Amino acid sequence: MNRLSIVLAAVAGILAGALGFSLLNQPQPETDAVAVRAIVEQVLAEQVAEAPAPAMVDPAALNPLIEDFLMSDPKVLQRLSVALEDTLRVEEEERTKVAMTDFRDAIFHAPDQIVIGNPDGDVTLVEFFDYNCGYCRAALPDMAALLAEDPNLKVILKEFPILSNESIDAARIGVLVSETEADYWTFHQTLFSSRGKVDKAVALQAATEQGLSPIDLELRMGEEQVARTIQKSYEIAQALGITGTPTYIIGNEIIPGAIGADELRSRIANMRECGSTQCS
Repeated sequence: MNRLSIVLAAVAGILAGALGFSLLNQPQPETDAVAVRAIVEQVLAEQVAEAPAPAMVDPAALNPLIEDFLMSDPKVLQRLSVALEDTLRVEEEERTKVAMTDFRDAIFHAPDQIVIGNPDGDVTLVEFFDYNCGYCRAALPDMAALLAEDPNLKVILKEFPILSNESIDAARIGVLVSETEADYWTFHQTLFSSRGKVDKAVALQAATEQGLSPIDLELRMGEEQVARTIQKSYEIAQALGITGTPTYIIGNEIIPGAIGADELRSRIANMRECGSTQCS
């Protein structure tokens, strides 16, 4: 083992602690280690290349060497962090691009999906939601405004109940309502306008107001095809790294959080102008 390798190994250990938060949340630590090693090697090469290789590692001599190097250029940690974030961002974008291709039909063309607005619209907005999500509730007026002003907008709603068992029950009823002639959008708004937690009882009441039988819906909410529809949302979310609600998809962009009507409107306009959510 040469001196460079020894120094690099020790520095990597120190950097692991200094960059603990950013590294802890990264999905591929093997890639992180490669990136850190490459950058440290470039910085240290000139300083340690000519040093004689010790037969054994002497911490008493090695630790001060590492400390002196880091103290001579404290910003090296910042540069490493930035480089690591850039590397991980590029990797994540590539993974997302592949997953979007693999799941495109399931995202945009599933036969059992919930569609509101213009089913033949020239731009499609997908939303993953949970009926007990406060941010989804707050974002509902944004969706209503876009639908009211844009006759060429197609909206796909993905039941994504992740917050509670009550959310799952409400989602099951929602799937069944979407398969009927009932006005799903009105049902959807009713649930988000209700007070307190949205559960099976609230969903059944909203469906009853649409003229559907609550007894029939309750008997059918455990059917396999209902579970399969919700499971598909989970599979898409896992592949795309979607972990919260609301999450939107427009074109190839995944948009986490309630970003507001203006931001959504801008991305929709860009899709029409250049086929992407961001035009050059």
